[in-house]
Amino acid sequence: MKYVHAFGDDVLGDLDGVGIAAAIRAGEFSATEAVQAAIARIDAVNPQVNAVAVDDRERARSRAADADFGAGSFAGVPSIIKNNTLFEGLPVGNGSAAMPDLPAKGNEPFTEQFLSTGVNIVGASTLPAFGLTATTEFVDRDPTRNPWDTDYSSGASSGGSAALVAAGALAVAHGNDGGGSIRIPAAACGLVGLKPTRGRVAPSPTGQVLPVDIISNGVLSRTVRDTAHFISDAETFRAPEGLPRVGLVEGPGKRRLRIGLVDTTVTGQPIDAETSAALASVADLLTELGHDVERIPIPLDEAFVRQFVDYWSMLACSMHRLGWVLVGKDFDRDALDPFTIGLSRRYLRTFWRTPSTIIGLKRSTARFRTVFDGHDLVLTPTLAHTTPKIGYLDPGGDFDEIFERLVHYVAFTPANNATGTPAISLPLARTFDGLPLGLHFSADLGRERTLLELAFELEAARPFARIQDQVVRER
Repeated sequence: MKYVHAFGDDVLGDLDGVGIAAAIRAGEFSATEAVQAAIARIDAVNPQVNAVAVDDRERARSRAADADFGAGSFAGVPSIIKNNTLFEGLPVGNGSAAMPDLPAKGNEPFTEQFLSTGVNIVGASTLPAFGLTATTEFVDRDPTRNPWDTDYSSGASSGGSAALVAAGALAVAHGNDGGGSIRIPAAACGLVGLKPTRGRVAPSPTGQVLPVDIISNGVLSRTVRDTAHFISDAETFRAPEGLPRVGLVEGPGKRRLRIGLVDTTVTGQPIDAETSAALASVADLLTELGHDVERIPIPLDEAFVRQFVDYWSMLACSMHRLGWVLVGKDFDRDALDPFTIGLSRRYLRTFWRTPSTIIGLKRSTARFRTVFDGHDLVLTPTLAHTTPKIGYLDPGGDFDEIFERLVHYVAFTPANNATGTPAISLPLARTFDGLPLGLHFSADLGRERTLLELAFELEAARPFARIQDQVVRER
């Protein structure tokens, strides 16, 4: 089914999150009316996209009626939290049947930061098991589907949040990114997806104990404005240490930028023709806008790929072998999916490399940052090829085949997780079949302002495709 969406003539209309909050403040409609409309929209699209892991509508209704949402940019705006993040009262399922169905006893630090923006949480969104892959598919339940075409993946690991925002059920939603998990579903579903600099937002509990914190929280949105307001509000709640403040970015910058274009993957495999054409088109657009674009080599090598893959496999092994310690006695190891087990077994064959892996990833920040000695930003595709159909990355499929496909598909995004640098995916292109195609910009540590200023400029120069407009044209 193509173009599943819930946009209509209810109070939410086509508004983004900032627009909804402004309308609530102006008395045009109430937070209660907003959450009722969002719930109705979720009910309209979720049977097709399967993006809700936990429904929390009754508490959301109560909050809308009783709570003071504060002065945040999204005061009263319905939203959702990814189901790997502690939100008091909701079970944290992590996309896996191995997890116990126990409500969280409190909020983690990022949850408080997210709530400070004023959002009203209506539930928890789907993710693949432990966020370890780039499609929100499962072995024991229906997949989360792409609202642009339900035969296709919504990306991952923040695939549920992306599907709901793209379908118009919510204006903005939480995601987190440990290897591209905000940017990948943003690219698949036609959204804005910013991974902030490491330390810009509150760290996750997992990230705090990792030797290299690759995880960053953020949001998925349909407009650059919403993402910019999230970053500003997050800073207001918690000032980042050792980083320049971004402040509220409200439009394009005046300075013309030096942009390095990378059109080869660190794995050495080629990008596909449609992605290559999209990359060239955006490079031409940037040149027309007065920016200086030149082709450059990526400042990482295949050793980085091996190190990141080993580290990623280590995370799977920790759940496979130590889940009962990390989660508790109710953790059901026998219910783990084949892909998680496959990654774990892969790590056990290479665990002896762990010290050099950690050292290599820590050193990757300095190596990657050399590119910014001569350039303000780096432009790449978000992904090495167009969004695959459901089943291409099946977590129950042959592990070696799925693993190889996955490493090639996500060849560009992990560099920013290891190095801590910020990056954004923007929906600046379409495939021949009409699916969104994301382009990816990376910046030096702390330079989110440059990313957001360029994002505003590109959004104006090439307005993002709207799913609701596609339905009109199809008819």
